[in-house]
Amino acid sequence: MTEPAGPSDTTAARRLDGNAAAGALADLFAVDVTTARSRCPSCGKTSMLGAHHLYADAPALVLRCPHCTDVVLRYATQQGRILLDLRARLLTIPAPAPANESNGA
Repeated sequence: MTEPAGPSDTTAARRLDGNAAAGALADLFAVDVTTARSRCPSCGKTSMLGAHHLYADAPALVLRCPHCTDVVLRYATQQGRILLDLRARLLTIPAPAPANESNGA
């Protein structure tokens, strides 16, 4: 259901950008993950999660590489648990600023 069939398929009509996953991923991470960078396990290219293609109409949120469309991340909830499948070779998440830097002190 989440596999693109090629350039003529209808996935473009249901595809969102990766920024749409921010709300769900904020439940898991204490930082804005849309600026995190992931390296695709298939093509090896690195992109911000916000640039990935999100398919949110499956049982899980599915983020696909914007270059080759391979799955990079899957996120689902089940029976009070968060299930996270990170296919990316590397996920680099910016650390939050220390409290004294973020409040101007």
